[in-house]
Amino acid sequence: MPAPLALIAAGGTGGHMFPAQALAELLLAEGWRVRLSTDERGARYAEGFPEAVERSVVQSATTARGGVIGKLTAPFKIAAGILAARAAFRRDRPSVVIGFGGYPTIPALAAAVSMGLPRMIHEQNGVMGRVNRLFAPRVHRVACGIWPTRLPDGVEAVHTGNPVRASVLERAGAVYDAPGDGDLHLLVIGGSQGARILSDLVPGAIAALPAEMRARLHVSHQARAEDGDRVTKAYQAAGIRADVQSFFNDVPQRIAQAQLVISRSGASSIADMTVIGRPAILIPLATAAGDHQTANAQALADAGAAFVLSEAVLDAETLTRDIRAILTDPVQAGKMAAAAGELGRPDAARRLYDIVMEIKE
Repeated sequence: MPAPLALIAAGGTGGHMFPAQALAELLLAEGWRVRLSTDERGARYAEGFPEAVERSVVQSATTARGGVIGKLTAPFKIAAGILAARAAFRRDRPSVVIGFGGYPTIPALAAAVSMGLPRMIHEQNGVMGRVNRLFAPRVHRVACGIWPTRLPDGVEAVHTGNPVRASVLERAGAVYDAPGDGDLHLLVIGGSQGARILSDLVPGAIAALPAEMRARLHVSHQARAEDGDRVTKAYQAAGIRADVQSFFNDVPQRIAQAQLVISRSGASSIADMTVIGRPAILIPLATAAGDHQTANAQALADAGAAFVLSEAVLDAETLTRDIRAILTDPVQAGKMAAAAGELGRPDAARRLYDIVMEIKE
């Protein structure tokens, strides 16, 4: 008898793909077959998935953007995707279909609904995304990474936390090296959409720190490719040692090493920071749908694990003030790291797996 098949559908951002990868890793370890359905953007993140995961790339289509032609053709692309998913499910019937949000999940979840397959969704953010809102009343279980999460009327959910990858779990609860007289490690990560403002403000804010502190700083700054040169030159002009890249493959290691993380408040970034346990300055993306990044950051602010700065009031002077406040106060920094660790859910993937076992065929 073949191993059961789990079909994981996830949209093309790290926020969707990293939790999907974490569950895929656990499913494989438990003897399942795993197939990933995503779009071309998601396929870039799929490189981190285990080789045993089968990949299926679907056309991404949304009626929310893409111009007039894109909006007119989107329903036909979605319909074609649903028919293709139904045909694939008839050839190899999944025991469960798990959606992690994003438009590329529509074909798989719609096919699962039409064929009566066991199905569930996982919402990473504190405000449910459009596709997950659509399917929440039509699935057998809804799991949430942030709590509380705003849900459609009549929908119940369970708080599992956001699953993190094995490379994060390896550093779960890593001892925090509070800032002192030695080297200071600062990590700046902005996500796929929100890195520009961090590239605009962070180098100048760090350059305004006292010379003695700048001399001890090691900055890892993830910047968009088109901003990389100017960010690098800004750090060089200020005499600051900085590693500027468009994508870090070793983010968990850099989080573990950091005394402070400056970041957008995407769900996956918050999950990584809390599982490892590091103080943060969070700058929610103002254009995030439903202002979900502010909702994501609220629990960390309430717990004393992070300073949260709205884009509306953000400037280099404020950022300099907050960086200095954390890196010159080891007691407060240590308390923030401990508070972040208390919020971490290193068992989130296992909690999701337990739900899979409850509803599978």
